[in-house]
Amino acid sequence: MFAPGAGRPLVAIGVILLLVAGLVVVGGVPDPYAAIAALAVAAVLWTFFAAFFRDPERSPGAGIVSAADGRVRAVDREGDRWRVSVFMNVTDVHVNRLPLDARVDAVGDAGSGYRAAYRPDADRNVQRSYRLATALGPVEVVQMTGVVARRLVSFVRPGSERKKGDRFGMIVLGSRVDVLLPAGTTAPSVRVGDRVRAGESTIAREVS
Repeated sequence: MFAPGAGRPLVAIGVILLLVAGLVVVGGVPDPYAAIAALAVAAVLWTFFAAFFRDPERSPGAGIVSAADGRVRAVDREGDRWRVSVFMNVTDVHVNRLPLDARVDAVGDAGSGYRAAYRPDADRNVQRSYRLATALGPVEVVQMTGVVARRLVSFVRPGSERKKGDRFGMIVLGSRVDVLLPAGTTAPSVRVGDRVRAGESTIAREVS
């Protein structure tokens, strides 16, 4: 399964690449190795895009789940909120999922620039935040761009009701996704360096 809206672009990319490769072959390239190389490059590029837009079905995990595939880069207490930040590599699944049942109260853009996601000032990059109303209190999920990742995609709108693990968006070519949780009702259950999967891996639990 591919990410929403990715099917047609993938088919189009595949057709274009194969046409280009076909023209190279039919055009009578004197070196047959050049034709084979062109076909190989077309196949590799299509495979890359197909892998990038993959969107496997998943069953929601226990507790509060990760919003992104990747590796936990930070778990910090910021005032009355916990921030769990996940870095997405280019090879990770790029579809993002809701950490728990929620109503989307607002979606907003902020920030400027495209700094490397690992830099301390990367939290000022171009970003999109999703403010959620949940049974545990207000939760915020932030998609953040990086040096290469510069396109943020949303699948939800303000006012929509969604379940834990539902898809809410994706980031094209990686970067990071932060989940900000109320410290009074939640506690992190992951550490920096842990690998997590969107919609499946538990990143925090409810506390009384």
